[in-house]
Order: sequence, then C-alpha cells, then structure tokens
Amino acid sequence: MGGPARLSPPRALLLGAALGAAAHIGPAPAPEDWWTYKDNLQGSFVPGPPFWGLVNAAWSLCAVGKRQSPVDVELKRVLYDPFLPPLRLSTGGEKLQGTLYNTGRHVSFLPAPRPVVNVSGGPLLYSHRLSELRLLFGARDGAGSEHQINHESFSAEVQLIHFNQELYGNLSAASRGPNGLAVLALFVNVAANSNPFLSRLLNRDTITRISYKNDAYFVQDLSLEQLFPESFGFITYQGSLSTPPCSETVTWILIDRALNVTSLQMHSLRLLSQNPPSQIFQSLSGNGRPLQPLAHRALRGNRDPRHPERRCRGSNYRLHGMPQTQEPGAPPPPVDPNARAREGAENYKSQETAGPKRRELASHRPRSLLGFVVQPSPPTLGSALGLGHSPGDSGVQVSRPKTWHFEPGRPR
Repeated sequence: MGGPARLSPPRALLLGAALGAAAHIGPAPAPEDWWTYKDNLQGSFVPGPPFWGLVNAAWSLCAVGKRQSPVDVELKRVLYDPFLPPLRLSTGGEKLQGTLYNTGRHVSFLPAPRPVVNVSGGPLLYSHRLSELRLLFGARDGAGSEHQINHESFSAEVQLIHFNQELYGNLSAASRGPNGLAVLALFVNVAANSNPFLSRLLNRDTITRISYKNDAYFVQDLSLEQLFPESFGFITYQGSLSTPPCSETVTWILIDRALNVTSLQMHSLRLLSQNPPSQIFQSLSGNGRPLQPLAHRALRGNRDPRHPERRCRGSNYRLHGMPQTQEPGAPPPPVDPNARAREGAENYKSQETAGPKRRELASHRPRSLLGFVVQPSPPTLGSALGLGHSPGDSGVQVSRPKTWHFEPGRPR
C-alpha cells in the first residue's frame, strides 16, 4: 500500500517517449510551425492532423470547426447554379517569376511582387491576389490529392492560394477575416504527356535545386495561362485552410479538368526530402490533410446540365465556363435576329413534353435538387479527371482515362 506506484507498460512507454522528447537537444520550433502531416517521432514529438486542434488554442478550429477542408465531392450533391458568373484570371499579359521553395511540407512557388495575378468572378465577390502556388502529391499514383471526386483521389493537387486584396493587405490578415481567401485547386494525373507549366517547374535542372528542406531556386518566364486546361468548369464550396490554423475563411474552387505530369516528373517529386541534408531522408510525399465531413454545406457547379459544353464570351482567354475575347481587328460575329425566339420556342416545347423533372431543370433554380451522373466528354476536350459512368449502374465506377461532366440524372 505504501510502496511506490508501478506504471503499466503502455503508460511507461508513453512517459519514456515524453521524457525523450523533453531531453531532445536542439532549437524548439516556433508554435505556428509545430505541426506535421505524418505522425512520427524523430527525437521530438510533432503533432499530426489528429492533434492539430489540441496542441494550440489558436488552432482549435482544426478540431471543432464545421466548415473544414478538404472534402470528398460527390457529384450527385452538386447543384447547378446558373447565376455563377465566369471566372476571370488576370496576369497583365506578363510572364511570372518567383521562388520555388521546399518548405519541408510542400513544394511552394512564391511569385514575385510583379506582375500581380488576380482572380475574380465565379463565386468570388471581390478580386483576389495570388500569393502562393502549392503542390501536394502522394507516395503512389492515384493517391495524392487532398480533395476527392466520388471517393476517387488523384496523383497530385495544385493549389493556387489567393487573398482578398480589396479588404486585406496581406495573406495573414485575410486568413483571419471573412471572405479572406480563395483557393483554386487543379487535380493531376500521371500520363505520357505533361502540362507545359508543370513541366517548366518540374524539369531536372529546377527540381534538383530544392532536394532538401529550405532549399530555394529562382524561376522565371512562367506563363500561368499554360497551367489551366483549354476548357473547364468548376465546383465551389465554402471551407477552410487545410493547414493550421484551419481558418474557415476560404472559398474553394475545384477545376473539373485534370492536368498531366509524366511518371518521371512524379518520381522526381517523391525524391524530395522533408528534412535538411543533415537528417535522415523522409519523402515529402503524402503531404495532405485527411478528408473532413462536408455536413450540410452546398456544392455548386457552373456547368449547365442541358448544355454542358456551352461557353460564355468576354474573358482574356478560352476557358470552359469563362468568357472568350474576340480577336483584335476581327469582324463581329453575325447576329441571327430570330435566334432568341427560336431558342425560346424550343425550350417551351421541351418543357411541355419532357415532364415535371425537365421543367424543373429548365426553371434555372439553383436550389433545385439535381442528380448528377458521370459520362465521357467528347474527345476534342482533351485529358481530364478520369471518372466514367456505367449506363447500367446508378453509381459511379472508375473507367480511366475518361473525363467527367455534369448530366441530369435520377435524384438520389
């Protein structure tokens, strides 16, 4: 009764690990940097995703937030919103330059102050300025993106992080306020060809300069327009940063056409280390947060289910769901004075003959509950996300290398 208490083996192991961490000799990380994606012990404890919201009061949203990211996007839950204006991306007609950086967690491209890259339109109420391009990837093909589409991952995900320059002076201030951030996410597949923008970033001369944590290399003559597919739509939802402090001030815009990189380029990414050269090698891959519950948040899409390939007009370059600028000096397109009346008559006829579900779709109500199915897009649209639809099945199955877009289906 009066003797010393004995610890059970599990408790003794935990206490030993804690004492070992306390005895670690080395500089203590700053509180805002004390996190990792992987639960591991290398001389000290660093909290992984399950512990982010527990070790720092400023990160409490990581544990208790209701609008966290990333999420799994089920296409049957996406609502077509005809009132979403087109996205507009402005680079001022100049090429980008900046620093490619191994942060120990991501491959990050930090653009120089000039030129300023802005994105507006779509679900955004304000103009947002590009602050960082971030690349997340997995240890194997088909498992590296943070977001998923119909429970399917992709080999990598490119995230363009923007802050609201009309309300805030910088990224840090914007991450703490409403309508602060916008993140454009593009999915990446491994294929025989490669996206020209990513090829420029991931060529051998560039990627080998950032092999270890804190390595940096200056890159110039980048055309951001080359990053985007020739045509695409998007899905948007309200979410959070996928890193601490998990601030719920992000408008996510997921591009529905995937990019390609080669197997060699993906392999070169996996050879990057999250540690300095003086420490044991640990691959930078697997640098994504686990999926978070979508709960009752809305997923909105800008593709018209009745006209999935229709393009709007008026933007700087040709993007699906984005306007198209007329070539300088070109004559205006001919106008058919009867086109509007003919289209109205066709719509009226289709509403009268196709039943109540068709009339509901034609009413253009963004709150209408649509069922979405997946089917291959025309081959002229190029490569894409890689999800297909089996006509005899109400669900979704993998059928690579198919593309996907929205079609009205049975409500689920």
